[in-house]
Amino acid sequence: MFVGIDCGTQSTKVVIFDVTLGKVIARGQAPHALVSSSDGTKEQDPNWWITALSSAMQQALQTGDVDPSAIKGVGVSGQQHGLVILDETDTVIRPAKLWCDTSTYRENAALIESLGGDSAVFKLIGTKLKTGYTASKLLWLKHHEPENYAKIRSVLLPHDYINFWLSGEKSMEAGDASGTGFFDIRNKCWSQKVLSAIDDSKSLIDALPNLIDAHQVAGQLCANAAQVLGLKPGIIISSGGGDNMMGAIGTGNVEQGIVTISLGTSGTVAATSETFVSDESGQIATFCNSTNHWLPLICTMNLTNVTASVQQLMNVPNKQVDHLLKSSGIGAQGLMMLPFFSGERTPDLPQAKGTLLGMDEQNLKSENLLRAAVEGVSLGLKYGYHLLEEKGLSAKQIRLIGGGSNSLQWRQMIADMINLPVVTPAESEAAALGAALQAQWSYQVFHKHIASMADICDNGVKFLLGSKIEPISENVQRYQALYQQYQKHKQHLH
Repeated sequence: MFVGIDCGTQSTKVVIFDVTLGKVIARGQAPHALVSSSDGTKEQDPNWWITALSSAMQQALQTGDVDPSAIKGVGVSGQQHGLVILDETDTVIRPAKLWCDTSTYRENAALIESLGGDSAVFKLIGTKLKTGYTASKLLWLKHHEPENYAKIRSVLLPHDYINFWLSGEKSMEAGDASGTGFFDIRNKCWSQKVLSAIDDSKSLIDALPNLIDAHQVAGQLCANAAQVLGLKPGIIISSGGGDNMMGAIGTGNVEQGIVTISLGTSGTVAATSETFVSDESGQIATFCNSTNHWLPLICTMNLTNVTASVQQLMNVPNKQVDHLLKSSGIGAQGLMMLPFFSGERTPDLPQAKGTLLGMDEQNLKSENLLRAAVEGVSLGLKYGYHLLEEKGLSAKQIRLIGGGSNSLQWRQMIADMINLPVVTPAESEAAALGAALQAQWSYQVFHKHIASMADICDNGVKFLLGSKIEPISENVQRYQALYQQYQKHKQHLH
């Protein structure tokens, strides 16, 4: 058995995967608080993640009636881009600034300018610097909290910090590292030029952990963590990775020709590529993945955060969502939402705000407002898939994950908008499952067994019976017209 941990924005989730049965046999979950302010600040104390992990693990062990001695390894998925800084005693200095923190947009612009502009940055690291990436967070800290900045001895990402707590070892793999903004994605190494642009008086590279390959062991479970979690000390901790990388593994997206769309707090569209995909526009983030290849990906900052806000405004529980979406219909009777509640990354509009268009006395109803929100965030994903398609990364099937995938109407909407069949994995916690499957891979490699990530996914990734949804041709045409309208409004306003 292998444990998969997913430390997300809202909670930490744990699954226990049984290789023989080929399925998850136990699970647990515990929430996190989130510190947020109107300037774009989004922060969490890393200690909250450990507390939540302990609680979620105990739930999994107890509810699943699992024998801890059967667990052979642990894998960790974490929210990307977050900045965790440790002092010389390995103590967390301040709360982590998260992926969705846009308070560093000025520092990001200054960093791009100091490096010679977007084209120069692309030549250095193979992607465009985005406000949410880790690099501008370091520069922000240097400008706003110099005392804390001076204490830095280690720079980690959220999943790296959990790996460190589990094993006592500091490391990073290319998948999560490629979302920092100071990692050369083509050559899979740190970019000294970007690090020097952040601070030419301090050797930041010395604060970064060792880089390891995706299949390598990051360490072994230390005695303290084992006691807290109720596991056996000495079991392997895999390299782990970012939530997008682990979500791809958890949907079997480890070979070219498959696209995973995540309907989570943020939205992502991701494909596997065996070669680096160049996109100088910066709209596609050609991250490395966590199987030693690449994961061309687009990320939208707004998805279920938008739909949840609208549901809360109108006091609509999840069980009523499908009914309201269906009663409204395609186009929300003329309402259209540009749902940039948290700014936006694709397109790159960190200071944008949400806009509601087309209101009149007849259509301003709860069902139309909800439909406009769901359509608005989904049209952003259609735009993302179109960008991947232009690079030759089209798919024959969409694998849909995240909380939004529980909605039948939303699944049909994605199938119709993108004009591809949609399937839903049986295991909804794809990132946690992916972390467990990567741990299995790492364990097998560690013990000199021939291991194929594709074979491991064939055993571990199952799809819900009857979940395949085909696009409806009439709907496809209507959504294409809606998409053109969405693009026109977006261009006009932004």
